[in-house]
Amino acid sequence: MTDIATPSPKPNWFSRLAHPGAFMAWSRPVLWPLGIVTALVFAVGLWFAFFNSPPDYQMGDTVRIMYIHVPNAILSELVYGVMFLAALGTLIWRHPLADVAARAAAPLGAVFTAMALYSGALWGRPTWGTFWEWDGRMTSTLILFFIYCAIIALWRAFDDQLRAARIVAIVTLVGGLDIPVVKFSVDWWNTLHQPASLTLGGSDLPPAMLIPLGVMALAFTLLFVLLELVSRRTEILKRRAETMSRQAAGRA
Repeated sequence: MTDIATPSPKPNWFSRLAHPGAFMAWSRPVLWPLGIVTALVFAVGLWFAFFNSPPDYQMGDTVRIMYIHVPNAILSELVYGVMFLAALGTLIWRHPLADVAARAAAPLGAVFTAMALYSGALWGRPTWGTFWEWDGRMTSTLILFFIYCAIIALWRAFDDQLRAARIVAIVTLVGGLDIPVVKFSVDWWNTLHQPASLTLGGSDLPPAMLIPLGVMALAFTLLFVLLELVSRRTEILKRRAETMSRQAAGRA
C-alpha cells in the first residue's frame, strides 16, 4: 500500500503577517502614508488645541497643556499594554515577532511616560502651586517610568536575545501590576488629581475641548504606531546583520 502524505495545513493570514520576512514586506509601503497622515492629524489637532479651543474659566490658557499631557499619559499605559501582550506572545504562543515588538516599544513607552511626567509638572505648578507632589497618580506613573527603564536595561544586558526575551517577558508581566494602580489611583486615594474626565460613560469636557483632545490623542497614537513599525524594522535588520556576522565569523 502506498502511503499518502498528509498535507501540512496552510498558515493563516495572521501567521503569514507575523513572519519577519512578511512583516518587512508589508510594513515598508505603509510607512510614508502613515507618516503623512500622522503629520496632518497633528497639524489639525494643534490648530484646534491652541487656536480654536477656549481657555478654561479657572485655569485660563494653562489648560492647553492638557492637549499634550493627557495623550502622553494615555500612551504611557497603552504602550505598556502592547508590551504586556507581547510578553504573553513570547512566553505562551512563541510568536516570532513578539519579542521584537516588546523591545521596540519599551523606549517609546519610556519617552511617552517621561513626557507625561514633565508636562504634568508644568501644568501642576500654576494649578496646584507645586511642580511635584507624591500623590498616588504621580508616584505610580514615576514607578512606571522606572519599570520602562529597567526593561530597557535588561534588553541591553544580554547578548542572547532569546534568553533576554523570556526574562524581559516575565518582568513585563510582573510590572504590569502597576498599570491598574496608575489608572485607578485617583479613585482609590484622595489626591491632587481630579477623577477621570474621560470614561466609557462619557466626558465632563465641553465639545470645544473634547474634540481637540481626541484629535491630539489620535495623533500621538498614530505617532506611536509609526515609530513602532520603524523600530521593529530596525530591530529585525539589526538581528539579521548580527546573524550574518556570526555566520561569516564561523566560516573564517
